[in-house]
Amino acid sequence: MTAGSWEGGGVACSWRMARSTSSMAVPGAPGNSRGGGASFLQRRVLAGRDFYKILGVSKSASVRDIKKAYRKLALQLHPDRNPDDPTAADKFADLGSAYEVLSDDEKRKQYDAYGEDGLKEGHHGSHNDIFSSFFGDFGFMFGGNRQGQQDRNIPRGNDIVLDLEVTLEEVHSGNFVEVVRNKPVAKEAPGKRKCNCRQEMRTTQLGPGRFQMTQEVVCDECPNIKLVNEERTLEVEIEQGVRDEMEYPFIGEGEPHIDGEPGDLRFRIKVMKHPVFERRGDDLYTNVTISLVEALVGFEIDITHLDGHKVHIVRDKITKPGARLWKKGEGLPNFDNNNIRGSLIVSFDIEFPQTQLDDNQKEGVRGILKQSSVQKVYNGLQGY
Repeated sequence: MTAGSWEGGGVACSWRMARSTSSMAVPGAPGNSRGGGASFLQRRVLAGRDFYKILGVSKSASVRDIKKAYRKLALQLHPDRNPDDPTAADKFADLGSAYEVLSDDEKRKQYDAYGEDGLKEGHHGSHNDIFSSFFGDFGFMFGGNRQGQQDRNIPRGNDIVLDLEVTLEEVHSGNFVEVVRNKPVAKEAPGKRKCNCRQEMRTTQLGPGRFQMTQEVVCDECPNIKLVNEERTLEVEIEQGVRDEMEYPFIGEGEPHIDGEPGDLRFRIKVMKHPVFERRGDDLYTNVTISLVEALVGFEIDITHLDGHKVHIVRDKITKPGARLWKKGEGLPNFDNNNIRGSLIVSFDIEFPQTQLDDNQKEGVRGILKQSSVQKVYNGLQGY
């Protein structure tokens, strides 16, 4: 859990973050202890909508899988993107219902046990609220442009940029981060106020053929407005292979403007340092220290990767100090194409023994290695 605050333009916001767990036990899924079996679950689901099928996930899907599926399908099925499809609104509503139920542990248990009919009345929330938790709530945008952005006469609140620290494990496997923030929202208040103020020129006749032009401020009269903090939960997807300094925009979640539209909230990715691996592009670098004996006779080692799997390394040859070993496909997934992965590059350091050799041991080493002197003085920095 991470917490913080931001203040600017006279408007204060606070936020806190929580990361999704990577897996979740699903009642009724294979391997779980609850009785009834898959056939019971299927009979129940047939009594209502199949939320798993709507989201395109298995019944053992984790919460992260469900969030990822919803985020992808919401962009495809949103009615604004499908104006010629008369069923678009119904599909989008079904998608929102499926996410609302399957992303909530208690509702999911009820659904798995009794189907949609077993859910409590009034469980359906606003599908637009669910959508806005992933993308923001000011209109709907495709291609990076908010609706109405071309009208430069509309005043706009400031954008807010928050640094979002992510681990290298999250870059490797992906994750969702829940950000709960107090957002100032404009609400109507009693009374009237001046708004849309502007400079206008007024012409006054002073006499025959004599005129005077003066500039004055002209305002409209609008309902009074007050800013009220409302708690909002935003879902930020940490996509596999995400790059440092990338930004995730949430439309209309920035600083409000009482006479116009709110600014945007942008999360700027900051990949934290890792104690074992160093990222360079899609490649991962790490160092392994071995003993002098292992460097001469060989060794085996397992390196625990970011997702917990083991990378097995076997060396039966002499390993020189600074030698590098490439393991293709063991790096990070490429952001644009997750099927492409970088390499893991392992550099070896040799730890020499701390004890000094006596004369007999020195002779023994010379006898085993049978290596003559190869002393050479050269400019190593220039590569000669």
